[in-house]
Amino acid sequence: MGYENAVLIGAALKSDKDNKLDEYLDELEFLAETAGVATKKRFTQNMDYFNSKTFIGSGKIEEVLDYVQNNEIDLIIFDEELSPSQLKNLNRLFEVKILDRTNLILDIFAKRAQTAVAKTQVELAQYQYLLPRLSGMWTHLERQRGGIGMRGPGEKEIETDRRIVRDRITKLKEDLKKIDKQKQIQRKGRGKLVRVALVGYTNVGKSTLMNLLTKSEVFAENKLFATLDTTVRKVAIGNLPFLLTDTVGFIRKLPHNLVEAFKSTLDEVREADVLVHVVDISHQEFEDQIDVVNKTLHEIGAVDKPQIVVFNKIDNYNFVPQEEFDLAPKTKQNFSLDDLKEMWMAKNEYKTVFISAKKKINIEELRKNLYEDVKNIHAQRFPFNDFYYPDIEEG
Repeated sequence: MGYENAVLIGAALKSDKDNKLDEYLDELEFLAETAGVATKKRFTQNMDYFNSKTFIGSGKIEEVLDYVQNNEIDLIIFDEELSPSQLKNLNRLFEVKILDRTNLILDIFAKRAQTAVAKTQVELAQYQYLLPRLSGMWTHLERQRGGIGMRGPGEKEIETDRRIVRDRITKLKEDLKKIDKQKQIQRKGRGKLVRVALVGYTNVGKSTLMNLLTKSEVFAENKLFATLDTTVRKVAIGNLPFLLTDTVGFIRKLPHNLVEAFKSTLDEVREADVLVHVVDISHQEFEDQIDVVNKTLHEIGAVDKPQIVVFNKIDNYNFVPQEEFDLAPKTKQNFSLDDLKEMWMAKNEYKTVFISAKKKINIEELRKNLYEDVKNIHAQRFPFNDFYYPDIEEG
């Protein structure tokens, strides 16, 4: 199946001093590629305020419309979540599909979902997104319920759609409550073993690191959201066992409905004893990605935990030495790894390790840090247990 062709649209307020439209559209293009979409052109606009009716201004709409009509474009993707009225108005103006960032992420999640749990979580988020946007759209959802006898007397098609979607949302929420209870029982059944959760922005190498530490084969791919389903493995460093969990990656503007729907998955992070925050140090915006993850951890109530920050992909880090006579201020690319280590080791409140999971560089240093954190929690949890904690070299 061939790729669909798309144009991307990003907008920023002129008052926004930290304008990163290009970086944001880079990520949107990667999201589009993950969904099977080829980006043909980008459009950007700096505005005094976002248009409440069409998000972007009329001049930019004419520019996009002209390009779409003269090229084989299948869809237009906005790097913001559009309101129901904006989506409705844009659908009237363009004769191609309109997607916003949230819809695109939901589509990727739907394609990535493998287990019944993930499929249920994604379907709930999709319907919650769809419900307020049904106006003006006839989706023929009543066919899913047999049609005849399902529509009330004098009821419009759109009201039938809304009723079907609300019923489906109710059913999916009930299903997820049952799943949450099952997950809680499973977590209790794991006993009092220390739990460690891998967290981080999407596509930073968590699954590759999981495979390395557990000697297992968790699916890993250079695509966004390669992992949706939580994977838990028992690991031992030295003679000390613990549980290691790989979790879904976070992303900028992660749709609220997804956070709600993936409650049982995110509970693995909330209930972890130690977090291993994996960062792609080769990514130009890795500091912004750290902020996104920390904000998400704060939102789900998981920020106050022992944490190890793991800067991964040091083998991909590009260092551009700055000439001695160059008086311009240094950029991130002008800092060597040793410079970054000094900066981060000095200012970071957590243990920090620089590794390459792919090339297996500095993995022993990470294992030692993990061992120390797990050992400390284990000793607190079993204060009267006669347990021998060898140095990791002995183990």
